[in-house]
Amino acid sequence: MTMDEQVQLYKEDLALLPDKDAKMEYILDFGKEAGTLEPQYKTDENIIKGCSSLAWLHKAYDKGKILLEAEGDSIIAKGMLVMLLGIFHNRTPDEILAFDPNKLKEMGIMELLSPVRQQGLEAFLNVIYGYAKACKGE
Repeated sequence: MTMDEQVQLYKEDLALLPDKDAKMEYILDFGKEAGTLEPQYKTDENIIKGCSSLAWLHKAYDKGKILLEAEGDSIIAKGMLVMLLGIFHNRTPDEILAFDPNKLKEMGIMELLSPVRQQGLEAFLNVIYGYAKACKGE
């Protein structure tokens, strides 16, 4: 599934839900199913600075693909991270760099997030795109 297809899938799922509360519950359900990050990856270097919750993002580059693992300390952060990993995990740097992050707004999640959480999303994207640029330069 491409990044655009994953975004479209989320968008279609969210469009089926009747209101903001149901849409927020959809995100929270992802958080309830989220895995945990290995303790050795919960380092200061992996903290996503700018998130309102404590969140870690472990990045690796293997065989031309960017591999991501994440964990947040709140259920909404966990849910958002699961969704974002669904889009960005196991992609090439070129795929990530070619993806327009404004497409995330089309999913209908931005209006569900407080301004502080929107800043956290932007911080996540800055880390991902910066890492993709660094990997492409290798």
